[in-house]
Amino acid sequence: MKNNILILCFFALIATLTSCEENYTPRPRGYFRIDFPEKTYDVYTTRCPLITEIPVYSKVEILDSGNDTCWFNIVMPRYNARLYCTYLMVDQDIHLMIDAAYKFAFKHEMKAEAIARTELHVDSTRVHGMVYDLEGDVASPVQFYVTDSTNHFLRGSLYFDHAPNADSLAPVVDFIRRDITHMMETVKWQ
Repeated sequence: MKNNILILCFFALIATLTSCEENYTPRPRGYFRIDFPEKTYDVYTTRCPLITEIPVYSKVEILDSGNDTCWFNIVMPRYNARLYCTYLMVDQDIHLMIDAAYKFAFKHEMKAEAIARTELHVDSTRVHGMVYDLEGDVASPVQFYVTDSTNHFLRGSLYFDHAPNADSLAPVVDFIRRDITHMMETVKWQ
């Protein structure tokens, strides 16, 4: 009988000790805070026949290209972002170039939750174009083109050097999107 009481007390003590856990509440998933610099731009003269303003926090990589094309990348190392730009001379096939830009944007349609299009017209500098904003976990959240419809065509695509996560990238995409719009509005053809 004494042994049964000791065994019962022993199991009661173990049950009491093992059942005492702290109240654990997991923290909600969060993302790092991103401090953005003040919007400041430098005039950039490319080897292509155009001038535009790019953010001071970016740098330009010039790539080898052919006679009627010009490739350059605008790199934003702080955000692991790269804006791939292609300049083409218009040669009676402006509709094919615009159609190709449309197809490049809509290649992401399967992953995109939505694709919004915004037209751009700056009559004083003969700049007309379109911005494609792709929502969701897509590889390229912003794509654009600008043209004067007769001689010049510039197309660009924004990519990040890591896996797409629309939630965490949203503030950076919005920040860079304003820079892309500024770049498009300040294009001057030469």
